[in-house]
Amino acid sequence: MTEALDPFATATSVRPLGDGSYVANLHPEWAVGDRPHGGYLLALLTKALGDTTGLAPLAVSAQYLRPPRVGPVLIRTEVLKAGKTVTAARAVLEQSGQACVDATVTLGKSPEGEPVWADLPDMPVNPPSSAIDLGTGEARKYFSLAQVCDMRLDADTAEFLDGRTGPPRLRMWVKPREAQPDLLFGLVAGDLTVPVTLNLARFGWTPTVQLTALLRTAPANGWLRLAVDCRAVQGQWFDEDVTVVDSVGRLVCQARQLAIAP
Repeated sequence: MTEALDPFATATSVRPLGDGSYVANLHPEWAVGDRPHGGYLLALLTKALGDTTGLAPLAVSAQYLRPPRVGPVLIRTEVLKAGKTVTAARAVLEQSGQACVDATVTLGKSPEGEPVWADLPDMPVNPPSSAIDLGTGEARKYFSLAQVCDMRLDADTAEFLDGRTGPPRLRMWVKPREAQPDLLFGLVAGDLTVPVTLNLARFGWTPTVQLTALLRTAPANGWLRLAVDCRAVQGQWFDEDVTVVDSVGRLVCQARQLAIAP
């Protein structure tokens, strides 16, 4: 599939300026209101560093300093250390002269072959018929990226949709529309969840302050399975852990973020 026919590839395209910096355009389809999605911003920064180094991302750690708006941005990249096994680099997304997201990325060669050992969530490969399509009906108000992402929510973990409360844990299935998932979409999937705090009847904006993601392998075609967990909601803070598994049972991404609870 060519980039012109792949909405995700188009939305994450970057153009080099020749001095280690890139320009990109933040697409409105990848925004929550007028704020571009945090995982989408990480994909842009990681794409720029991948183009700079020719390597695959292994780990991404980002500070969200201020939310950018939809429209043009500048991405500055810097290789901090180039090694035989791993390369460390930094990318900063700027808009109107202000730094918005500052990310450090470890790059190298993605592992190949089957894992020697893995302990992964037990979920069906495909969403069951009872799963809730977040792109239709009342559910759509909880997921504003339905135009570009297909997301199904395990009804047994979505107490908030019935006005009930429950543990802050969710199970989901996601994939891009009109394309198959790639490694960058696997990174996005690590942040592609409705807030677990909805199950605690805490509604509203939940901005990410810091997110760290480990990328393990490029996903196979098909649905990505998301197991979303939380260890503590305390005061204004909560954590969110997302394990992303592909359609053939391989670990794609592990993401942990610190966010502000509504």
